[in-house]
Amino acid sequence: MNQLREVNLERGMPYVDQAIKRLTFELHHGRAQGCTALKIIHGYGSSGTGGRIRVEARTYLGRLKNKGEIRDFIPGEDFSIFNSATLAAFQRCDELRRDRDLERHNNGVTIIML
Repeated sequence: MNQLREVNLERGMPYVDQAIKRLTFELHHGRAQGCTALKIIHGYGSSGTGGRIRVEARTYLGRLKNKGEIRDFIPGEDFSIFNSATLAAFQRCDELRRDRDLERHNNGVTIIML
């Protein structure tokens, strides 16, 4: 069983609403598979579309966190050993310690703790 699952929300260049629907599906699917973390790739807007997906996905994740439906989420630009949320995430998902985006300040990804 993988603790960490990676999903590319940009694949196929979806509209924002399609990307959010896929995110919802992947959250449920990841939880059903027993994952503790989900890494989403949403881009950061250099193409003109990833930025909207990033903004909407993070807004949506904020609502889910407030409702207690996810534990937390870490924007890629904050995914660092100097961030308390990242250190807490390591406790639940050791695979995150080896993630290629750790310390890269990549605002095109977000880590979600399920």
